[in-house]
Amino acid sequence: MSRADARHNAARWLSTGRDDLTSAEILKDAGRHAYACFLAQQGAEKAVKAMWYMTDQDPWGHSVQRLLEDLSQTVSLAEIQDLTVLAASLDKYYIPTRYPNGLPDLTPHKVYSASDSQNAISSAEQLLAAAERFVSQRQ
Repeated sequence: MSRADARHNAARWLSTGRDDLTSAEILKDAGRHAYACFLAQQGAEKAVKAMWYMTDQDPWGHSVQRLLEDLSQTVSLAEIQDLTVLAASLDKYYIPTRYPNGLPDLTPHKVYSASDSQNAISSAEQLLAAAERFVSQRQ
């Protein structure tokens, strides 16, 4: 992949991640916290995948934590420890926010709260900002 293609793909993934976070905010404000948490996780996942594309690598999987840990094997990330903690918290929202069998005998829309969605969005924002810095430093 050319450098221009890498920049283009990274920009597309960052833009989509930002759009997911905007949607998460709308859902949080509407009281739809389970899906706000899920979209925060999705925004962070796409932001980290943008980092992969910027380094001309092909990301695989949906765990934000794993994507970061695997990326840190090939590039230097000074803030990897802090980002990994945020990523791990977001990965908890990938499945149980969407499926009634993801939590024991509970229904997602009755479990997740405003503080859950606010924390998820805040964590995703931090990961997105780190990804934006990462991408801009490599242009």
